[in-house]
Amino acid sequence: MNNVLCIGELLIDFICSDVNTSLDLGENFKKKAGGAPANVTAAICRLGGKASFVGKVGDDPFGKFLKDTLDNLNVDTSMLLMDKIEKTTLAFVSLKSNGERDFVFNRGADGCLKYDELNLDKIYSNKVLHFGSATALLGGDMRESYVRIMREAKKRNIFISFDPNFRDNLWGNNVNDFVQVSKKCIEFADFIKVSDEELKIITGKKDMYEAVDELRGESNKIVAVTLGKDGTLISTDEKTEIIPSIKIKSIDSTGAGDAFVGSLLYKISLLEDSKELYKNFDELKDIVKFANKVGAIVCTKLGAIAALPTLEEVENM
Repeated sequence: MNNVLCIGELLIDFICSDVNTSLDLGENFKKKAGGAPANVTAAICRLGGKASFVGKVGDDPFGKFLKDTLDNLNVDTSMLLMDKIEKTTLAFVSLKSNGERDFVFNRGADGCLKYDELNLDKIYSNKVLHFGSATALLGGDMRESYVRIMREAKKRNIFISFDPNFRDNLWGNNVNDFVQVSKKCIEFADFIKVSDEELKIITGKKDMYEAVDELRGESNKIVAVTLGKDGTLISTDEKTEIIPSIKIKSIDSTGAGDAFVGSLLYKISLLEDSKELYKNFDELKDIVKFANKVGAIVCTKLGAIAALPTLEEVENM
């Protein structure tokens, strides 16, 4: 089974379409399906792979909209739970001309996912488990479930991917908590994807190469650091190298990081033994080149999910 399972948040992003305004003054909002792990499943399925989503939404119109969105992309939503009490998580965002975001987050059902209400046999039957939630580590039942699944998957020798997905407007003054719980997750992971900012926050080191060495440690981990237009740094115990990005005219970079992760995990899920990838740097480079290409294509179109390419589009680029 070439299957990737992603666990985390599925939520509604209400994006203010008024130009250069704050949320208190904005009047027009567009409803979009959001949540990094959900975007990753969408990218995998768009490429022709198989992906499942584990998470919780409210049993309300927004939850139904989100489930329908993933169903229409052929994502397996059989482990998406609909909460009868908590409402679907909502995020409200407006963009200002200086690049700052006005952000209000109303957390709901996504934080209430309990370990004992999950189909564990189905979860652990997957080849790759991806933990790329921006909200799971904030606390609540979800945080406990998240780390517990990761720990059990490690025991079962399942390939574990981790993306800490730091959002400063979610963590506020609790960055130390983010660092500590991220380090715990990194111990379990086979593949770690971070931005250059996350790399500095988690390790406390300014030198990127020193920071990558610390993150990887003495184990057989693969680390990928996304550097935007400067490419992607990949590192194993054998070698560290920057893979150049694809030169494009960017229109909208929303969802490009999730598309990168999704396409990379799609390729990893096709390997006969994904746990052995760290031994083959050339194969890893080819996978990252493919993922860079997918991320670049997403930047040339509007919208996160709407911009996701098919395998044919990537191969014809």
